[in-house]
Amino acid sequence: MCSKKQRRIQLKFSKGKKRKKLIHLIAHMNPMLPITEQYRQIRTSIQFSSVDKTIKSIVLASAQSGEGKSTTASNLAIVLAQQGNQVLLVDADLRKPSIHYAFRVSNIDGLTNVLTKEVELDSAIKQTDIHNLSLLTSGAKPPNPSEILSSNSMETLMGKLKEMFDFVIYDTPPALAVTDSQVLANKCDGVILVVASGKTNRELALKSLDVLKQARAHILGAVVNGIELSKKEYYREYK
Repeated sequence: MCSKKQRRIQLKFSKGKKRKKLIHLIAHMNPMLPITEQYRQIRTSIQFSSVDKTIKSIVLASAQSGEGKSTTASNLAIVLAQQGNQVLLVDADLRKPSIHYAFRVSNIDGLTNVLTKEVELDSAIKQTDIHNLSLLTSGAKPPNPSEILSSNSMETLMGKLKEMFDFVIYDTPPALAVTDSQVLANKCDGVILVVASGKTNRELALKSLDVLKQARAHILGAVVNGIELSKKEYYREYK
């Protein structure tokens, strides 16, 4: 990742049954595994991207569901927190939230409840067992997710969160399914596109990239999930 050209960073998984045993919060549970080092490399790439522009708020987007976006968002937040940064992970997928399951916390009060002024922000933010990492879960499912995320209240909240934390990571729905990620991408400092090796259609991935660029998002780069250990590591630059 860099400010002028974006690189894809591969995350490698083992084959067969071992792949199924990998848990979502691998950077916390198994910090010495090679895959955790890959998350740390993403962290380093983000920091190099901050040379010309401060990167504090980051949207994780994908073309389709099931590409490992929420797992990438969670583990990126973890490795950023492990470096001593105050990090907030926000579940902005108001349609199919999953962050609260991964961290085993309540989702009764969350983002939507703050935006509708049902609860105060401080009470909605949840502390995790991971030092320096906090969560803002999605909260109650609204009938109009896109409208809520594009509201002035959401923009004000995002600005406030940037003041409160060193990094704010947003997990969002697939970019080609709904406009939610595009709405948030335009309001954040950068966007990382997550694709799955052997699953994500190339045309759909490129279309997602175009959609995000049309939303005037600052594309930091892409993460390729699901690369087998036996495959040679490589980098590809976007022009």
